[in-house]
Amino acid sequence: MKHTLQQIFHSHRFVFGFSIFAGLLLIVTVYPLIIKDPPLAIIGQGTFFEPGIYVSVYDSIGSTPYTLNLDDAAAKRLASRLNEQDRLAMKEWLVASGIPESEIDSTDTQKLLEQWVNNYASTKQISGMTNAKRNYFIRLDKSLEGLLSTEGATIAAKNVQTGALEEKGVVLQSDYVNVGKVPSVRVLPLGTDNFGRDVLTELVAATSVSLRIGFVAGIVATLIGLTLGLLAGYVGGMVDDIIVFITNLFTVIPSFVLLILISFSIGQEQRGAFVIAVVIGFTSWFWTARAVRAQVISLRNRDHVNLSKLSGHSLAHIIINDILPYIASYVIMALILQISGAILAEAGLSILGLGPKTTDVPTLGLMMNWAMIYQAQILGKWWAYFPVIVVIALIAFSLNLMNTGLDQVFNPALRD
Repeated sequence: MKHTLQQIFHSHRFVFGFSIFAGLLLIVTVYPLIIKDPPLAIIGQGTFFEPGIYVSVYDSIGSTPYTLNLDDAAAKRLASRLNEQDRLAMKEWLVASGIPESEIDSTDTQKLLEQWVNNYASTKQISGMTNAKRNYFIRLDKSLEGLLSTEGATIAAKNVQTGALEEKGVVLQSDYVNVGKVPSVRVLPLGTDNFGRDVLTELVAATSVSLRIGFVAGIVATLIGLTLGLLAGYVGGMVDDIIVFITNLFTVIPSFVLLILISFSIGQEQRGAFVIAVVIGFTSWFWTARAVRAQVISLRNRDHVNLSKLSGHSLAHIIINDILPYIASYVIMALILQISGAILAEAGLSILGLGPKTTDVPTLGLMMNWAMIYQAQILGKWWAYFPVIVVIALIAFSLNLMNTGLDQVFNPALRD
């Protein structure tokens, strides 16, 4: 045992993969202890706040951090939302629609937006304009919605008992904060999502939930596959035929399609994280069962197994004591792959809107789903989805490295 552990931790692939995975576990464990009060949500109209330093606005309500200057604040707010490329594109469309170029000033944000709102129509046919260009203007128009609105943003805090967001105050469009006078300045390295929630805090929480789903689903799938594989491989006969038939049936049916059908039939209100994990486990056990069965068939006629039979030991005793220890290494590798596959399956399921209910807890897949719904990838808000992709890739990469490292240790044919 000691020699085996030494071999495992001398495998560079296993150590590298384990380090990445352990680092992720450390982050999701320690970060919530450090950041106990994440920035409160700023509910706006499709607003993604870029990575940087922000003020916890709700903490500042009731004190004197606000400097009210209607003209300057409005000008700053509008100018910050339009880059030079957008201004030129807006001018291009307005000119093409028949407005004289002399009447368009791309540096006057207020006037340019008013001209755009009063004249732009996605159904208007512009001669010579390609579909790609037309779609670009549609996306640009969507990103500009509400810029001229005078309605304030609602500041909300999560109710400790119900978990729902409750309105606590309103910040007018003309208000801005003098950061130097506010003590509660917080760094948001990954900005906010469309609801004004801190992406980093949400990402850590989602990673934790996705890992739990992966572990539960992996354990369920491995236990089912291991049990059926052991019975089919050792008992044989009619038991083997029935288990092989069921396994082949699940192999023919695409597991992800089956997962979609089951998740859809459950209904959103019943789809909690644990339920989804169990469903994933029940739809991904069959390849483990096939592999375990093949391993057991090669072991059931070994001398030590026959000796145990002659000694009168029970079926459970033989399987647990004489067969299971010889395939334990393979079972561990199967568990690692099942965990990795379960996390990816949950992400794919949630992207389709069939994952855990959105009113419960976030997962990596749900974060991708929210980013897609609010067109983060189209609007160029990379911080809403790219960190999620990186975390999913790191989890899958680390687990597969660990599995490859273990395979090198336990399979003599692969050793250097």
